[in-house]
Amino acid sequence: MPAPVNRLKHRLSAGETLYGCWLGMADPYAAEMAATCGFDWLLIDGEHAPNDLRSTMAQLAVIEPSPSLPVVRLRDDDPARIKQALDAGAQSLLIPMIESAEQARRALAATRYPPQGIRGVGASLARASRFSAVPDYLTTANEQVCLLLQIESRAGLAALDEILAIPGIDCVFIGPADLAADMGHLGNAAHPEVRAAVLDAIRRIAATGKAAGVLSTEDDVLADCLTAGARFVGVGIDVLAYVDALRARARQFLGR
Repeated sequence: MPAPVNRLKHRLSAGETLYGCWLGMADPYAAEMAATCGFDWLLIDGEHAPNDLRSTMAQLAVIEPSPSLPVVRLRDDDPARIKQALDAGAQSLLIPMIESAEQARRALAATRYPPQGIRGVGASLARASRFSAVPDYLTTANEQVCLLLQIESRAGLAALDEILAIPGIDCVFIGPADLAADMGHLGNAAHPEVRAAVLDAIRRIAATGKAAGVLSTEDDVLADCLTAGARFVGVGIDVLAYVDALRARARQFLGR
């Protein structure tokens, strides 16, 4: 029996546009609620949300039975953390702050078993192999890993074409917030210079056939990104949806 088919990877490869939501509540109960909402994918954020390996694993467990496909964003490209996330059962990883082709190749290698990569062998005791219930896991896992790399700096944009030429990378995700800060527009991802850079990057990614990714809660930004060719599209953040709804309710009755 082989590793489970990664439906996110195969749907992106087929050219589909998939819509998802960021999960920052760091709680499996909240993740399970989000999994009933109908998104194509849900991203468990381990970079800016207070997630650790155990909370990530618990959220994977409640999302997996749903139609929504789980993605995990790690805090960095540390091969040890990549190995742990994969062993915990994540098949789709978003790696932030990629700034060079060399870094992209290292991240890719960390997701693959030898000889294609450097991933350590230990899945027999992990969720990834269903605790040794998937006998062919080691020989089939590589082809089911979906690797998404996040570019969010001027250095990353300068290396974009070289990164896009690397086989095995499924999606390149553009991060407007950090890019805006790096371009001298901290807190203003809507600045025309930033918007132009984001849309240009999405067009360049889409032209190669790889999936282009982006996150925004602004409908006009999303429309422009979709027109440019984005296909892995984050349209919401659970934390913001929660507090926005509660604040609106409080204003309705308290007037403040």
